[in-house]
Amino acid sequence: MEIKLVKNSVFVREDGTFDLDEALKLSGKFAGECYSQDGLVALLNEPLSRTEKRVEMTINNGHHSVYDHNNITMEIVGIPKMLAMVLNNEKQYTTSEKSLRYTTIISNNGISDKEVELYNEWMEIYKDLFSKSYGYIYDEKKIRKLAQENARYLVTTFIPTQMVYTTSVRQLNYLASFMQDYELNLSHMKVMHPLMEFRFENLLADAMEEFRNELERLNLLDERLMNNEKSRKLSLFGKDIIHTKDIFDEIYQTTYKTSFACLAQAQRHRTINYQMERTENKEYFVPPILKSSEELTSKWLYDMDSVKECIPQGELILVKESGTYENFILKCKERLCSAAQLEIMLKTRETLLKYRDALEANYHYLAEDIEKYTKGARCTFPDFKCTEDCHFKEGKTLVRKI
Repeated sequence: MEIKLVKNSVFVREDGTFDLDEALKLSGKFAGECYSQDGLVALLNEPLSRTEKRVEMTINNGHHSVYDHNNITMEIVGIPKMLAMVLNNEKQYTTSEKSLRYTTIISNNGISDKEVELYNEWMEIYKDLFSKSYGYIYDEKKIRKLAQENARYLVTTFIPTQMVYTTSVRQLNYLASFMQDYELNLSHMKVMHPLMEFRFENLLADAMEEFRNELERLNLLDERLMNNEKSRKLSLFGKDIIHTKDIFDEIYQTTYKTSFACLAQAQRHRTINYQMERTENKEYFVPPILKSSEELTSKWLYDMDSVKECIPQGELILVKESGTYENFILKCKERLCSAAQLEIMLKTRETLLKYRDALEANYHYLAEDIEKYTKGARCTFPDFKCTEDCHFKEGKTLVRKI
């Protein structure tokens, strides 16, 4: 893994490292705004000793929000997809990530020959299936993209990818401390359960260590910002999710099984909270287009199981989703569409119908409102205007199989 800083900040030096000391001083000046009589201009020109004193005070008493003023943009090359998901579950960031929906997987040192072989084999199977069933609506280029989208389920969730990631000085330090905590807890778990296998956790911990080492190399970490006095954890990982009760009101929470690939799609809705937990008995997502063929379904599950040690993106995990009614409807306006990835469309629709049924059963005042979103794709919503008609009936009625 390699991280390169994008020179969009005056604190990125010519050698590519970060001038953390100067960045902290600027935030120290901003911190004075809370009680300044003379405003920011005076603070920017105050004696250095006053700024340094304020930095020491704020950084040591936990008043770290002022260190969110300095954003850092970095290109991360070779980051495992799973670690990217960890980063993307934390709320303060902007990301542009390489998509396996739109790019073809090729052999590299991050995936096995077996995965590449199965990926290529299923690419051809899917292209043939999609051409026969949906060639009337989609051209060859679109069909290839859909084949990529489905074949990737066979490939490890630790496949190296790349992303441009922007967050603040404070958040990077907090993330580094959360990762340290994850690694420490894993060490304790290994002592308590010496016979258990921790392949997933070991792979992730190794990636986290490499990520932190890169941050340290670039001079981005300060131990004073990493003390984690509130004992916060990485938000992605839940515990005993299976015991979570469904709630459907002005706020909601629900649980369901979905794939790693689908969860990565869901994380783009940053106003909604997601937690995941792996299950002991391994199950895999089966694309609906395969279900009409017992032979293809059996082959798909056999091939999935043959790469289970690689932790494929099609492995089903238990997910807890929670948020507000308004933000869930916004999710529907994004995902109930023929352009959306199929699995997340299906999961969003499933949650929508559960939400509607619960509101109706309780004579909730939102029951009438949610009903207008249950007629089909987002182009049927009274408060959504589609700018590009797909002319795809099965997509609009949400019964498509691709």
